[in-house]
Amino acid sequence: MNYCSECGQTVALQIPDGDNRERHVCNSCDTIHYQNPKIVTGCLLVWERKVLLCKRAIEPRYGYWTLPAGFMENGESTMEGAAREAIEEANAYSDDLKLFGIFNLPRISQVYVMFHGTLRDGAASAGEESLEVGLFAQDEVPWDDLAFPIVSAGLKRHYESLDGGTSAVGLADITGRPGAGFTVDWLE
Repeated sequence: MNYCSECGQTVALQIPDGDNRERHVCNSCDTIHYQNPKIVTGCLLVWERKVLLCKRAIEPRYGYWTLPAGFMENGESTMEGAAREAIEEANAYSDDLKLFGIFNLPRISQVYVMFHGTLRDGAASAGEESLEVGLFAQDEVPWDDLAFPIVSAGLKRHYESLDGGTSAVGLADITGRPGAGFTVDWLE
């Protein structure tokens, strides 16, 4: 950040009085510009033990498979955002969304709030942000072509819960990046 969105003057990184970390502070009007993590919300939708995945038609990770998810919008709840993303990316609906997990990605300052539910009528089709969509059994998931560590971690957690090995709701920290290996620390 170079300029203040309030008055247009320059900003500088400094620790404001009463704070404990550097913030962008306007040199003219003293506005403190806080930058906080982004919330991503999405769905893990299932039909007859198959999971809905979308092949991305946008960057980052164009052409890789993901769960329908995206940034929350102002004025919506996390569940409303998850349902909206499923509609936008896969023309997919669910009537029984429940919290699945919260995934912290501190490296990129994001928090994922994921829900799971039943894909209504098993129906989905590619939306504007997807090249294609598909329903995948566990042995059909394109594990090497998943877009983000959150997708892999979420799917593994889903299958563990089906096998009775863990509870369905979880809290995890994910470190690492796509294609370079990552670590999932379940904190529940």
